[in-house]
Amino acid sequence: MIAWIIVLILAIAVALIVLTLLGLVLFTAWTAHQVESKMPPRGKFIDIDGVRLHYVDRGSGPVLLLIHGLAGQMLNFTHSLVGRLAREYRVIVLDRPGSGYSLRRDDTLAPLAAQARIIGRFCQALGLERPVVVGHSLGGAIALALALDHPDRVGALALIAPVTHQPESVPPPFDGLAIGSPLIRRLVAWTVATPLAIANRERALATLFGPQPVPDDFATRGGGLLSLRPRAFIGASADVTAAEQDLAGLIARYKDLTTPIGILYGTEDRILDPACTRNAS
Repeated sequence: MIAWIIVLILAIAVALIVLTLLGLVLFTAWTAHQVESKMPPRGKFIDIDGVRLHYVDRGSGPVLLLIHGLAGQMLNFTHSLVGRLAREYRVIVLDRPGSGYSLRRDDTLAPLAAQARIIGRFCQALGLERPVVVGHSLGGAIALALALDHPDRVGALALIAPVTHQPESVPPPFDGLAIGSPLIRRLVAWTVATPLAIANRERALATLFGPQPVPDDFATRGGGLLSLRPRAFIGASADVTAAEQDLAGLIARYKDLTTPIGILYGTEDRILDPACTRNAS
């Protein structure tokens, strides 16, 4: 009798776990569907070496190529900013491979050099001759890799709070992305990542934007809601893992840079230390 009770309890526990996981998967899928229905792609698509890149191309004149940071997408460079720049420049802003609405076939395309190569081929496909590449955060590291590996594709770098050094640990609020196993990464993405992101959004955004206030329209015009999709988590997690492996090699090559570089950093940045960037440069 006792054995049957134990079996029954275990069966109920397993059933509850399965139902909980199923509920989380359904909630995640529903959230992703809601987000994408309200915020569909706004640009064009082009296939580059097995990657379907999503980009916006506006204005005319000298070319600016904007590369967003970790866990972001093109809307981080708000349309108001792109609109202002497009009055004087041809502005191209893209979703990096595996981010936003740009798809990559697997994690072998997450390393800094791989993303730089794809972006270099993107420049070639669009006929961009040595654009000024604007890289924010992790996009700054990719811009540096682009200038080192494909200097003929870059006229100058304008880096905004770039990742230029190897931090001691993944800075909050990105530490939850540091998952090395692709299988576990996908399991987390389809179960707890979305509800946890919703629950912790205010604290995370305060850290990201501090000491400045969080823009009222960041969720929509800034694209913040797009980060709630499981594929956004998977892509960002792969980026974190790849960057941890690649940064040391990138830093060792800074002495070989010949491209003109300008760096803009907030002295009270809560994610990265500007002093480390000065030391790296």
